[in-house]
Amino acid sequence: MAALTWLLIPLLAAIGAGLWGSWASRNRKTIEDGSELEGYMRFREAMEKSRSGG
Repeated sequence: MAALTWLLIPLLAAIGAGLWGSWASRNRKTIEDGSELEGYMRFREAMEKSRSGG
């Protein structure tokens, strides 16, 4: 019975790793990058203005 317990530990670890991997690589369609991209574009424009104005 002790051998069965030692075999269950890696099995449960593999199942847990598989579940975590599928959760970590899930498709996140609810997150949009629109606001972040707009902020980045404003940052780039500000950097271009400061470079050409100096």
